[in-house]
Amino acid sequence: MPAEHGHGHFHAVNFDPTVAEPDHHEAAPKHGRAFRIGIGGPVGSGKTALVAALCRALGDELNLAVVTNDIYTTEDADFLRHAGVLDVERIEAVQTGACPHTAIRDDITANLDAVERLEERFPGLELVIIESGGDNLTAVFSRGLADSQVFVVDVAGGDKVPRKGGPGVTTADLLVINKIDIAHLVGADLDVMTSDAHRMRGALPVITQSLVDTPDAPEVVDWVRKQLG
Repeated sequence: MPAEHGHGHFHAVNFDPTVAEPDHHEAAPKHGRAFRIGIGGPVGSGKTALVAALCRALGDELNLAVVTNDIYTTEDADFLRHAGVLDVERIEAVQTGACPHTAIRDDITANLDAVERLEERFPGLELVIIESGGDNLTAVFSRGLADSQVFVVDVAGGDKVPRKGGPGVTTADLLVINKIDIAHLVGADLDVMTSDAHRMRGALPVITQSLVDTPDAPEVVDWVRKQLG
């Protein structure tokens, strides 16, 4: 029988860019424990460099600790320890063994255990920064783990990234567009990125930064201080 020829029919599916996988965990009571800020974003966007900048800026001001997430290694924790941004005992590493979003959203036990170890080790801990492993635009933290969330993208990913949406871009409490010093080298239009980001996020804040030009990340540091009240 001769093969039938014809045109396939494809139906576009419209997704709500603010919708993530269901959060199976209740928001944790904030009283009597450290405030927890989650930092997520794609691989190579500059999450660890931002965490290092926050530690340098706030380490003498706050009782502060960090939890990092990597799939198979402790590389991000090792980087922070070797950089001397905090006492090594203030940095815990979680090896997720699976996609990073699993440990920050689906089964947050390993991260909660790491936070608990830090709180026992350092009474009066005020802030824990939890860095996700590199993931895609849908990766957001469970509110049972993070009280506030930062999502980091960078210009090397292309100026189209903010308008692609995804819950990371559209719902995080803060969006950081990183590495703006190289925008001209990678052909990224920073005006397009920022305008698209504001359009996708509405009233939620957007910060553009270069850790080469401002290594202390002053705007993000100010935002963190506001989260702590």
